Amino acid sequence: MLQHDSPSPKDTTTLTTEQLAPPNPESPLVVDQLVRTFGDRRALNGAGLKLHSGEMLALLGPNGAGKTTLIRCIAGRLRVESGTIHVLGRNVTNTQNGRSNLGIIPQHIAIFAKLTARENLDLFGRLSGMEPSSLKQRADWALDWTGLSERQNDLAETFSGGMKRRLNIACGILHQPDIVLLDEPTVGVDPQSRQRIWEMLQELQRSGTSILLTTHQLDEAQSVSDRIIIIDQGATLAEGDFQQLVDQSIGRQRRVTFTLSEPLERTPHGMELIEPHELSFQSESIVDDLEPRLEALRTARANVTDIRIEQPTLQDVFLHLTGRALRESDPE
Repeated sequence: MLQHDSPSPKDTTTLTTEQLAPPNPESPLVVDQLVRTFGDRRALNGAGLKLHSGEMLALLGPNGAGKTTLIRCIAGRLRVESGTIHVLGRNVTNTQNGRSNLGIIPQHIAIFAKLTARENLDLFGRLSGMEPSSLKQRADWALDWTGLSERQNDLAETFSGGMKRRLNIACGILHQPDIVLLDEPTVGVDPQSRQRIWEMLQELQRSGTSILLTTHQLDEAQSVSDRIIIIDQGATLAEGDFQQLVDQSIGRQRRVTFTLSEPLERTPHGMELIEPHELSFQSESIVDDLEPRLEALRTARANVTDIRIEQPTLQDVFLHLTGRALRESDPE
């Protein structure tokens, strides 16, 4: 459940010239140097990001890195001690004004179990200020988009986890926001539902919506996102597309592994023994380096039964930058 700070009795903020600036078509969401503490723990320590128009940006980090806190601050659920948040060119830092163009979809499913799918859509549409004249048409679209048209009159409590997740997403984007914030959109769903959710989000992106998502599914983040930001301990460690992150961290070297039918008494020069029957080496140019290694193995009378070439992965980059595996129990 997203947390709310206690609201002040009345928002008397005076809009500045910066707050009234026209929308930025290139970066509809700009977050700069956010600081947020909980007691003596600093959850955000200068984290920032830019979400470009029409892109899918993945926000990654170990549990406790500050991802959910950052999403909550952008959504206006938490106040920050310092830093700025701009939505469509407007400074919305620590104010509830100017966030109507956000669609917010929390990690924990936030729909009403005792309402039908259509009733949930109708309720969330009204809460977001939609006109009744357009609400039915948008709900029809959402039911079709999520594949729930045939179940529109069934109670949400009868749905599978994947169906609830799809309905939850639909409720958050029914008002056609320019920016969508997604916290772990595929957590706890089966592979078929996960694939359907990504198809839904990519369709939303093609329509021009900018999407910021957090996920622990690194393989998915690598395959579906345009850019990636990695944060830890409340600070931004790296950002860019996958290849840029590889260049910034582990480099483009690929690992080549030979499987042998029998172990060798001596490891040839330039290779590493990783298992009794496996030797490997790393290279930025396999075309140049593979043949000399094979020749060395032939000279050693090795019988090569398999060759495996491994590309750098986002998990490799992630672990290199954060220095640890995902922390499932740490708080955000």
